[in-house]
Amino acid sequence: MNDEQILKGRLCDLARRAYQQNLYTYSGFLSPSELALLEDIREEISYIHVETSGGNELCQRQIAGFGSEEEFGYPGHFPIAVIRISPLLQKFSDDLNHRDFLGALMHLGIERNTLGDILIKERTAYLFCLESIADYICQELTKVRHTNVKCEITDTDIPALTPVLVEEKLPVSSLRLDNVIAVLVKCSRSDALSFFTDKKVTLNGHITGRNSTLLKEGDVFSVRGHGKFIFDKVGGTTKKGKIYVHIRRYT
Repeated sequence: MNDEQILKGRLCDLARRAYQQNLYTYSGFLSPSELALLEDIREEISYIHVETSGGNELCQRQIAGFGSEEEFGYPGHFPIAVIRISPLLQKFSDDLNHRDFLGALMHLGIERNTLGDILIKERTAYLFCLESIADYICQELTKVRHTNVKCEITDTDIPALTPVLVEEKLPVSSLRLDNVIAVLVKCSRSDALSFFTDKKVTLNGHITGRNSTLLKEGDVFSVRGHGKFIFDKVGGTTKKGKIYVHIRRYT
């Protein structure tokens, strides 16, 4: 049995347990490719509600949660904690990147699926992780590369991580998702189609292979490696008959 089959079996088991025991179950943090495997079994586990969360709308690694308040009669809670990792002395801090923080964390012997995204703002990192591992990280992580750091659990509502949205107005030949993506990321239609084949496109939180989907106002979509966007509205046409669309890009 390969790793994909093992993961699918584990996710199916979580779904069954949630349904049979009337309680919420949660996976560890799943990578974008692992989230694609979750999409593959959605029909198979359609008897239970499934949603995902990474702790922040900028996060790509996400936990799958099985169950809903409508089904169980009480609200669920994704077991996600946020740790702020900051230099003890900003003046003597290295210019640390994602690899530096992840390397220091993995050196503690932590399993990768207990860790979500690491978002860095002005030499301070915000680590999304499972609640069960948060205290251990705060106690044990004292240095990243040559920089002494302090760790503290913080609230999930972090002003520094509020996304900035940039408005764009683009001419497109149609509202098909693949066509809009091709214009947004400045690639050919065939390259845009490969994003769907490679399961790199999400629409309203779900990985999609339906490249011909017509976008509507309020749709949120992303292309792994190329950004996240909100489809706002259609506004006018060009002299050549193309449609102007208003998009907001996460930066």
